[in-house]
Amino acid sequence: MQSTWLDKYFRGDRTIWLVVFILSIFSLLAVYSSAGSLAYRYKDGNTEYYLFKHLAMLLFGIGLMYAAHLLKYTVYSRVSQFALIIAVPLLILTLALGTNLNEASRWLTIPGINITFQTSDFAKIALIMYVARVLSKKQDEITSFRSAFLPVVLPVLLVCGLILPANFSTAAVLFASCLFLMFIGRIRLKFIFSLIGLGIAGFGLYLLIAIATGNKGRIDTWMARIERFSDEEHKDNYQADQSKIAIATGGIVGKFPGNSVQRNFLPHPYSDFIYAIIIEEYGMIGGVLIVFLYLLLFYRVVRFLHHSPMAFGTLVAVGCTFTLVFQAMINMAVAVNLFPVTGQPLPLVSMGGTSIIFTSVAVGIVLSVSRQVEKEKLEGGDELATA
Repeated sequence: MQSTWLDKYFRGDRTIWLVVFILSIFSLLAVYSSAGSLAYRYKDGNTEYYLFKHLAMLLFGIGLMYAAHLLKYTVYSRVSQFALIIAVPLLILTLALGTNLNEASRWLTIPGINITFQTSDFAKIALIMYVARVLSKKQDEITSFRSAFLPVVLPVLLVCGLILPANFSTAAVLFASCLFLMFIGRIRLKFIFSLIGLGIAGFGLYLLIAIATGNKGRIDTWMARIERFSDEEHKDNYQADQSKIAIATGGIVGKFPGNSVQRNFLPHPYSDFIYAIIIEEYGMIGGVLIVFLYLLLFYRVVRFLHHSPMAFGTLVAVGCTFTLVFQAMINMAVAVNLFPVTGQPLPLVSMGGTSIIFTSVAVGIVLSVSRQVEKEKLEGGDELATA
């Protein structure tokens, strides 16, 4: 009976659903354990406040994921242009009027209800849907510079350029995801390399203008992070040192849930460095399991789309999944000191409302595509059976 109930209500790839639920459990336990510093700073030590707040956000995210997976994937193709039209003004508003933190305007506050959200998370999904739509519709003329490449490259440069001043790592992840989508979508390699060149030139131009005008914004922060990462003897390498201590003391099996020590010393142990806390409490076994879950997610998407004839469905599912997994790998690489600090959260695990909401929607889109693939496979089997 349980299997029938699951088949009826949770459609699409069951393994992806399982990965989401396991990551959510890890998230709940890790955030509860690591949010103590926040609780003592703002809630008089009431850690249950952050536990239930995060639980509510996870449940809300899973609810959005469920709703998104019920919609036919073609809906996302139809709304992609509208979503992009909304995303661009939101990014401009964020740069002009956004809430500032550490020289970064990443959040936009909704008037009246005083809720902030990170507009770049919405822009990521909007751009991926739009690029997937254009590439799928231009397959007959995909080698054309004017017909296929230009309609894609201009929005990519615009959106990534608007995200860049406040959030370089998000702009870089999104730019790389769009390049990957273009490669999968059969855009000519010389066009892709030209876009890479344009991206590098645009970034260089931004640096020159920012330095010349004295409005450096986040540039000093980026340079400081790179210097700390490249110089192991750097005295001001606090984050990396505390993260390495957490990982080293975790050992093979960890200190067990709730016993982290470095959560009291690591900045943002509930978001940017949550992977280090997971390894400290669950050991290398837990750390390897997290990596395996993200790789399994990507494998399942590639597997069910391998023989899919749906151009948009294939592209949007791969784009959403690649972005999610790539971001996860960067977060984990930062935690183990293989990459400079970026501020990227661990998708579906780190605490953060906007990240959970839009990551859940992205996974819901992937599940919508897998549901359609599964449906067509069943219908094909029925036709063969009656033939």
